[in-house]
Amino acid sequence: MTGQAPLADFPVSEFEARTEAVQRLMREQGLDALFCTTDAEMRYFTGFRTLFWQSPTRPWFLVLPADGAPMVVIPEIGAALMRRTWVRDIRTWASPHPDDDGVSLLADALRPFPVVGMPMGRESALRMPLVDFNRMRAACPGLELRDASALIQRLREVKSPAEIEKLAEICAIGSRAFGAAGRLFHEDQTLAEAFRAFKIELLQQGADDVPYLVGGAGPGGYADVISPPDGQRLAKGDVLLLDTGATLDGYFCDFDRNFGIGQVSDTAQRAHRTLFAAVEAALRVTRPGARCSDLFQAMSGVIEGAGYGGGDVGRFGHGLGLQLTEAPSLTRFDQTELRAGMVLTLEPGLEISAGKTLVHEENIVIEEDGVRLLTERTPPELPVI
Repeated sequence: MTGQAPLADFPVSEFEARTEAVQRLMREQGLDALFCTTDAEMRYFTGFRTLFWQSPTRPWFLVLPADGAPMVVIPEIGAALMRRTWVRDIRTWASPHPDDDGVSLLADALRPFPVVGMPMGRESALRMPLVDFNRMRAACPGLELRDASALIQRLREVKSPAEIEKLAEICAIGSRAFGAAGRLFHEDQTLAEAFRAFKIELLQQGADDVPYLVGGAGPGGYADVISPPDGQRLAKGDVLLLDTGATLDGYFCDFDRNFGIGQVSDTAQRAHRTLFAAVEAALRVTRPGARCSDLFQAMSGVIEGAGYGGGDVGRFGHGLGLQLTEAPSLTRFDQTELRAGMVLTLEPGLEISAGKTLVHEENIVIEEDGVRLLTERTPPELPVI
């Protein structure tokens, strides 16, 4: 089955290639099928994209055999949209159901497969009631479940050219929106007003949605980097941070920018230059064959060498794609080998003083001969509005 999928985010050949790739890995590892319950895997293998995942009421199930086409067990409310994907084996029930919320149908789908893999490790979640999961297992007494987290991670880490094209476009949209900072942000503006103006700009530049937008502001720096906006007013000498995860066809950008309001202190400028240098150090070592820990060490070496500490919040970047954050993580301990086609964030941070931090983030794609920025690089000097 080739051609254009009716849902049209990608041609059918894209999903066929993903399925063939995961099936090769499944056969190598002795898995008869793959079982997934989360949005990202459903989108990745079927093309089914909907905001209905925001509702926790209904579970959704994907079963992908080691040979053959994928099947889905989903609430009837999703059947019409699923029929617009390349999936043809669609099994539905009226959900929510008081006694059997898809468990019998799911058990019927899984029963032919003795060994089934499913995500169980870091960053995985079981998006179905635990009681129903236990009922499904009881209905399949011979079923052996194995952790397939590493298998799925390895496949999704490397993006196809079509995926990279979407990621490049949403990063360009985010860069254009940040480029409008001079007319969007100003002294005496509340953080809520600044965030609202930026979200509108992202949408006007072509983003589909802005599901993630956090940041902060304060004199010379800010206390944290995940706060929602409030009524705080921007004052001269503040550093304003906005960190955005805007989407295009379900693919995220994830990067931030710092702006000085009216003026910035020498201390904040020095911190910003240090973060710029840390990203430059990471860019120099980023290539196929390097490891995530190498990038972390490059960035932390610059930060520590400049006399800063306390900015290590666990990692200095991560994978990016269908989710705002994906594996791998740029940490001291992550030995994941970088491969061409991986899309990452570089996100070093540092503590300027007690309770005051500065962070910076860029998005990159690893290519055969090195690395390419997907975001428009921030200048080494902290921009002043």
